[in-house]
Amino acid sequence: MSPAKPRILLSGTNGQVGSALQCLLSKNNEVFAFERATLDLTNSEQIRQHVQEIKPDIIVNAAAYTAVDQAEKEPALAFAINGTAPGIFAEEAAHINAILIHYSTDYVFDGSGNQPWQEEDKPAPLNIYGASKLAGEQTIKASGATHLILRTSWVYGEHGNNFVKTILRLAAEKEALNIIDDQIGAPTSAEFIADATAQILNQLKENSIALKSGTYHLCCSGETSWHGFSSEIVRLAKQHNTPLAVKEINSIPTSDYPTPAERPKNSRLDCTRLEKTFGLQPISWQAALANTLPLIIASSAEASASAK
Repeated sequence: MSPAKPRILLSGTNGQVGSALQCLLSKNNEVFAFERATLDLTNSEQIRQHVQEIKPDIIVNAAAYTAVDQAEKEPALAFAINGTAPGIFAEEAAHINAILIHYSTDYVFDGSGNQPWQEEDKPAPLNIYGASKLAGEQTIKASGATHLILRTSWVYGEHGNNFVKTILRLAAEKEALNIIDDQIGAPTSAEFIADATAQILNQLKENSIALKSGTYHLCCSGETSWHGFSSEIVRLAKQHNTPLAVKEINSIPTSDYPTPAERPKNSRLDCTRLEKTFGLQPISWQAALANTLPLIIASSAEASASAK
């Protein structure tokens, strides 16, 4: 890595994780940021051209096709963005001796059992989205590039569409909500993911740590159901005096809420490897939500005001 400010090519800045990363990484790095409109991940030549022109020390690929149900109708597009594009980034990273950081998901697993998934557990995705993300992991590993694959779960943030914003909207409109209680995972804020990524990069830069390529699980600590997550969102929102109509949040099984894409019931991820390797201690999902919810409420209020 060069002694000057590291040059970082960052993709997906219009998304939840990418936007949070851009804010943090721009402080200590020379960041070349790309959103969907300026970097077409279905265009392999465009990806190669950007990498070859910028010659980054680090490529952070935060872009992804994340419409889980829509992916069932658009498998080719999902695989192009989630499977092929990461491999192109990785091939170009290998050519210039750059590091690739890429984000993956608990959806590479089938959600069986009730124990946290470890990095070496056998993937068996239940849906097209999960299969496309697994394909991305495989193309990266096959490239020979120095890389970090960071698997995370149940992501939400200040920017983009996510479960927290959906619950806030529904809770403002309805007196009763029916929320799934038999899918278990760790809600993880984009802000926490960005902060952890920045800490890893700082270690690589300041301590000259020789990076060993590998897959790591990165999510907040603790676990809950979508019902438990919803209840905490509403509780905190009321503390911030957000006007809500909801009076009850009912528990329902997955079978009562069919979706085009099957969801894993066990999304728990074991983050021990990340903690031991980089000394990062994940914050609880409740603390992350408490930190991020005020940002979401404030940005939603600004959006509503500007729309009037």
